[in-house]
Amino acid sequence: MADRSGQTEPKWVYAFAAGYVDGRANMTELLGGKGANLAEMASLGLPVPPGFTITTKVCDAYYALGRKLPDGLRPQVEKAVRLIGDEVGATFGDVNRPLLLSVRSGARASMPGMMDTILNLGLNDATVEGLATRSGDRRFAYDSYRRFIQMYADVVLGVDHGVFEDLLENFKNLNALASDTELTAENWAEIIEEYKQAVVDNLGRPFPQDTSEQLYGAIAAVFGSWQNARANTYRRLHDIPDSWGTAVTVQAMVFGNLGESSATGVAFTRNPSTGAREIYGEFLINAQGEDVVAGIRTPQALTEKARREARDENPSLEVLMPKLFANLSSIFQRLEKHYRDMQDVEFTIENGKLWILQTRSGKRTAEASLRIAVDLAEEGVISKSEAVMRVNAAALDQLLHPTLDPDAEKDVLTRGLPASPGAASGEIVFTADEAEAERAHGQDVILVRLETSPEDIHGMHAAVGILTARGGMTSHAAVVARGMGRPCVSGAGALRIDAKAGTLQVGRRTLHKGDVITIDGSTGQVLKGRAKMREPQLSGAFAMLMGWADAERRLSVRTNADTPRDARQARDFGAEGIGLCRTEHMFFDAERIFAVRQMILAEDAAGRRAALAKILPMQRADFEQLFEIMAGLPVTVRLLDPPLHEFLPNEAAEIPAIAAELGVSSEKLEQRISQLSEFNPMLGFRGCRLAILYPEIPEMQARAAFEAAIAVAKRTGERVQLEIMVPLVAYRGEFAILREVIVRTAAVVEKETGHKLDFLVGTMIELPRAALRAGEVAEGETGAQFFSFGTNDLTQTTLGLSRDDAAPILEAYAHQRIFAVDPFVSIDVEGVGELVRCGVERGRAAKPGLKVGICGEHGGDPKSIAFFDSVGLDYVSCSPYRVPIARLAAAQASISARTGKAVAD
Repeated sequence: MADRSGQTEPKWVYAFAAGYVDGRANMTELLGGKGANLAEMASLGLPVPPGFTITTKVCDAYYALGRKLPDGLRPQVEKAVRLIGDEVGATFGDVNRPLLLSVRSGARASMPGMMDTILNLGLNDATVEGLATRSGDRRFAYDSYRRFIQMYADVVLGVDHGVFEDLLENFKNLNALASDTELTAENWAEIIEEYKQAVVDNLGRPFPQDTSEQLYGAIAAVFGSWQNARANTYRRLHDIPDSWGTAVTVQAMVFGNLGESSATGVAFTRNPSTGAREIYGEFLINAQGEDVVAGIRTPQALTEKARREARDENPSLEVLMPKLFANLSSIFQRLEKHYRDMQDVEFTIENGKLWILQTRSGKRTAEASLRIAVDLAEEGVISKSEAVMRVNAAALDQLLHPTLDPDAEKDVLTRGLPASPGAASGEIVFTADEAEAERAHGQDVILVRLETSPEDIHGMHAAVGILTARGGMTSHAAVVARGMGRPCVSGAGALRIDAKAGTLQVGRRTLHKGDVITIDGSTGQVLKGRAKMREPQLSGAFAMLMGWADAERRLSVRTNADTPRDARQARDFGAEGIGLCRTEHMFFDAERIFAVRQMILAEDAAGRRAALAKILPMQRADFEQLFEIMAGLPVTVRLLDPPLHEFLPNEAAEIPAIAAELGVSSEKLEQRISQLSEFNPMLGFRGCRLAILYPEIPEMQARAAFEAAIAVAKRTGERVQLEIMVPLVAYRGEFAILREVIVRTAAVVEKETGHKLDFLVGTMIELPRAALRAGEVAEGETGAQFFSFGTNDLTQTTLGLSRDDAAPILEAYAHQRIFAVDPFVSIDVEGVGELVRCGVERGRAAKPGLKVGICGEHGGDPKSIAFFDSVGLDYVSCSPYRVPIARLAAAQASISARTGKAVAD
């Protein structure tokens, strides 16, 4: 197609029509998705209303000039407007044959409904008469004019649209009219006068009659809407950069409100909820597109099948206009084949003529995304690797947990952070012990806490969901809940919890222990009562896509698992081993914490060994179960990490009872708690520091692991791939001391059993010094045999932020655009990521072939996984319910590295 613009640089306007096209489909960066697709459809000869797109470069200039349109734009726009007029036989601003325009936004990524649109632009007191004469429908003309005034006044002039809605409702009430369709042309003319007076009353100046003023005001307003509150929020939620900007597309208006032979509608070429290969959509007779979106009128089904399923008595488009429907269906097939994806199409029928207003890749559920990608690959439209790249890995969470029925009624109490996906209903309990007791009686409970601690682990395990007033999406509650597959809403700051009184307040509403609530960990909603749920359904498409993904990925995917339940779930989801077994979670079990407390209160090593001897068989049994479930796959056992004070009571009221149980005085227990208290426990007496001072602890844990490995190997015939990991190492000397303890214990067990042990000893890299001195830590035969990056703590120690207290800081920083993304959700590539890269390179320089993985929460984040693949890690480890996400993200990282193609939005 010839370029008819004739413009010199900078070229800010790209025209499109049936006879000429400036743009192409691959110009989304410049023309936005809407502009690029309109140009492409015009080049295909599809019935697209002629128009032009003003590029995203003008958006950049608009903001650089302090929200002003650049000089030099007007001549290009005016020429393009004349081209549209030539195409449709009308002139912009002409009183006899007026050209009317639509002005729409169009970013390169779809942001439905987030930015502004103006329709019917070019109408004024004179041109409305010309439109009435030309159309032969005075009512239509005045209806279009009142729509334009309301939309333009709201979007461009800043007059609240509610002002106009009130005027219209008052008019209908005074005249006993039930719906807009009953209003005559004369009625609309009266209302228009009221609308224009409302503009004067609100702004002190009249509604603009100059059509050029209208046009440039609309263009500037649409560029301005790129920075409106809802667009900013949408971009933040969907990781769309602010720097992209939007294009503006101007087109000749086509009218679906010209009578019974006109209509407007929206359609998907496949079902966006299920992915089924069927036309899905709706339309309205004698309406404009905004009527479908606004929900003022109930639309009709496009197909007979959909009409029957909805039990709708109104005719479908398939029956009402069969030839036109067949034409539309043919265009849908052509668009889907051309774009090789399900399309979301807007169309208008004007006096029996079909116009296509827009096409874009349709938004869809995770279930539909999977099915459509697999079906397109099976149909030969796309390759298997393309299908893998088509599915948003993070969205798989929607498929793996129970979810709220979208049609269910909701009594929303408040919102918090969506910390762990899925939904659950249960009775409110305020303590971990209550949760465990109620669960023992068969009750489903939601554990409601100000914040959780490791001591709550048994209650979290017993609960079907967790709700906290404090903490972020990587707080203790969030991390543990995800690991357990429990829904969790954290940081619900509106909650006022009084655990002693057994009450929960939200505003003026008070709930009590035993009342039922529902939490939605996918949205952060907290609901009163028991909401209707939908159980996850993993279709055959899920398994097929996962198989294709596994064939593509380089990274291995392990799981963070401490219990048999977690391990089994992870194996069902395809985990290839355990990358982190947090042994402290085993210590918090109600049957064991007594012995742990005895060990803490012991006066000497002999006393500690006696107490630990009681834990040994239980810890050994734990390991045996995990080794059997993993059936020869690697299992990484981390030595005890948290400080000892976490095993002691933190409420003064609990001390007398626990002291009596332990056979010591309250004073002695209080004294020991005081001795162990720390101002900053995260950087205190924990990890390898604890093990060096009390070597009896790593001795017991290593023995339990070794004896379990021998027992399982004998019982199953499967070799156990045991990896023992030392936490919080900063110096090689720390690692050397504890490696010696582990190796010495292995020698003792080998002598006692006559069985040769095969194991690795490595370390968790979670301190900046360890990453910087990684070569030293790995060097030689006595150096670490593997690294596992603990990116939760590495992020905290690098940024100096506590993940449990960082929520208000992160929120403020996100608002100020200091962080592009929460560094506890996706790894801070430039800072923390650089330490990971450094640790990998220096560790492998000292020990070629060093096994390196990651076991922090970032191990289940698709963006972080792409980075870990790029730096050459061997595996990622994540919570069980994120294993499929990690498998798919790892495959996408491999494909992207090979092809240079990005994952689809």
